[in-house]
Amino acid sequence: MVTLNRIYTRTGDAGTTRLATGAPVSKADLRVEAYGAVDETNACVGLARTQLGADPELDAMLARIQNELFDLGADLSTPPAADEAPGSRLRILDSQVARLEAEIDTLNDRLPALQSFILPGGTAAAASLHLGRTVCRRAEREAVRLVEAGEPVSGPAMRYINRLSDFLFVAARWANGQGKAEVFWKSGATR
Repeated sequence: MVTLNRIYTRTGDAGTTRLATGAPVSKADLRVEAYGAVDETNACVGLARTQLGADPELDAMLARIQNELFDLGADLSTPPAADEAPGSRLRILDSQVARLEAEIDTLNDRLPALQSFILPGGTAAAASLHLGRTVCRRAEREAVRLVEAGEPVSGPAMRYINRLSDFLFVAARWANGQGKAEVFWKSGATR
């Protein structure tokens, strides 16, 4: 359990923060950018949940994902160490990736086949989920930048971010009346 007695500490006033390991870094550090975009994704998911109405199945999935996004943030804010003992740090697990894949399949199997690209819109919940999807894709790009800069990121964390954006796409379709309220792209329609 985390206890937060003070909300402001003034320690970040000079543009620095600390990773979960205690290491000081710039607030513009690639790792901070990655877990910051994960936090933004979580806010989008929370917004979508307020707009779902009566959809307990999707809401339960999204509630679990919101908690897992905090786990993902903890994972990203703690660079994996070469000598890290399994289970010694909070890390995303392959089983969480597998559950996302199963839920994508569960929802997608009950949706009509896509006939065109989809524009973000339809219902408010679907639009919020599409926003979350695009923010999640940014989190993934930030994590990739981190890896390309030679910084370690756990494999399951990378896979989770990638699957999550896929899940949010399918969830947005589901929130659009199981595909009935989708807004389709019409190629060249405004020429």
